[in-house]
Amino acid sequence: MSTKESARNDAGSSGKLAPGLPGTASLTIIDRYIIREFLTVFFFSLASFAALFIIINLVENLDRFLDRQIPVGRIIIYYLSGLPDTFLLTSPLSVLLASLFVTGKLSMQSELPALKAAGMSLSRLMKPFLLATFFITSFNLLNSCFITPAMYDLSKGYEKRYLKSRKEQNLEALHIRESKNRILTVGQIGRDRQSAVSVSLETFDGSRLIARLDADSLRIVSDGDGWVFYNTRQRTFENGRETLVTNPGAETLRLALAKNTFTMIDADPDEMNLVQHLAYIAQKKRSGLPGLERAEVELHTKIALPLASMLIVLIGVPLSTRKKRSGLALEAATSLLIGLFYLGMLKTIGSLGFDGLVNPVLAAWLPNLLIVLAGALLYRSANH
Repeated sequence: MSTKESARNDAGSSGKLAPGLPGTASLTIIDRYIIREFLTVFFFSLASFAALFIIINLVENLDRFLDRQIPVGRIIIYYLSGLPDTFLLTSPLSVLLASLFVTGKLSMQSELPALKAAGMSLSRLMKPFLLATFFITSFNLLNSCFITPAMYDLSKGYEKRYLKSRKEQNLEALHIRESKNRILTVGQIGRDRQSAVSVSLETFDGSRLIARLDADSLRIVSDGDGWVFYNTRQRTFENGRETLVTNPGAETLRLALAKNTFTMIDADPDEMNLVQHLAYIAQKKRSGLPGLERAEVELHTKIALPLASMLIVLIGVPLSTRKKRSGLALEAATSLLIGLFYLGMLKTIGSLGFDGLVNPVLAAWLPNLLIVLAGALLYRSANH
């Protein structure tokens, strides 16, 4: 049976197509055909991009693997654990390629005109694509919020520890808001993330400094609320006079900061699931820790990036509905261009959000909003 005859049979004697797609029970032959072709191209593209990423990374890190004598089994685990993150990053590109390829194939083989003649509208044509990408998006949300963070230590964490050269320590003092009127300043945090050196605790009355405690070092007491300061110099400022009290021993104070404050300063949001990420942002807001904007951008990106796989169909399907003579190579080139442009926007606008130049929520969602706008314009043009 030809595609045109199938479309007419699906439409029924009244000339109308089958109802919407609330579930697989209402899928027509045309729907199943489109979904099957779409998923075939999607998974092939996903596997191709993953293989390309692995090859490029292997060429880049091969000398490091050999220098550090890393076992082959550990290298395999490293690349396998990085696949969820690779799939998440390349899914929008693979979805766009699949939608352009399948719709372009229908158009080039005159199947799309037959479907239109049978009464299938553009919105009806997009339903099987949206159904397929709904499941892809659902998995990617789970992947972004929980699976990829769970694989962090085996992939990116391992890369930071063993494959990349250690960065020079930051010599700038770190200022942490301990409470509404106190600021803790540390010169350098210990490697155990439970100690620090060159410490000061300043107390303010409005904008006026009323007391300052300097210490050579401090240590966080793990089994209590105390923070132990060593070799302290306590200065108080009152009525224009300064009073100094020294203590060469240890002095224990209670601070409003969490015990994991130093750990969270260098924490990477990529290693946190959605629940941990929300708690991380709340802690940064309470403590006045730096990098709040970056953490908020990455939180919203964890949701915005998976949703891009569904939204990008709004571009792919209308863009390929017209019959072309250029062949499917143009579809691949177009998808790569649009996909790389999207990923470039995500990176560029996200960087502006990291620096506080753009609202963090807007920085994460603006690329998706631009996709929706472009898709609406293409949909309107294709309908006309």
